[in-house]
Amino acid sequence: MIGKLQCVVLDCPDPAALAEFYRELLGGEVDQPDRRWSLDADWSTLHTGTGLVLCFQRVDDHRPPVWSDASRPQQVHLDVGVDDLDSSQDAALALGATLLDAGEPDRIWRILADPAGHPFCLVRE
Repeated sequence: MIGKLQCVVLDCPDPAALAEFYRELLGGEVDQPDRRWSLDADWSTLHTGTGLVLCFQRVDDHRPPVWSDASRPQQVHLDVGVDDLDSSQDAALALGATLLDAGEPDRIWRILADPAGHPFCLVRE
């Protein structure tokens, strides 16, 4: 082993807003003091209850991925385990997510995008 994963970093236009979106979606604490990162208007963090840390980095000319378009691929996405797809989708949409692909009625996942355009999946556990 060479190292340990510290966090997953998402580029976005507004780090604080995206950190808050994911706090509402996953729980946890936004911008918890941590010696590994310096927090400012260009960098925000979310320490989740599971130990996962998401970081959000400002990119002035952020170009979000476009779902199902190879010229602007998703690059990375998160899978979020949920008990109920319908209520979880409704809650995510109320937070500002966008539904990208609901799929067939019996499919166990739905594809959404966060407010900065990053795709993520809600997956029934």
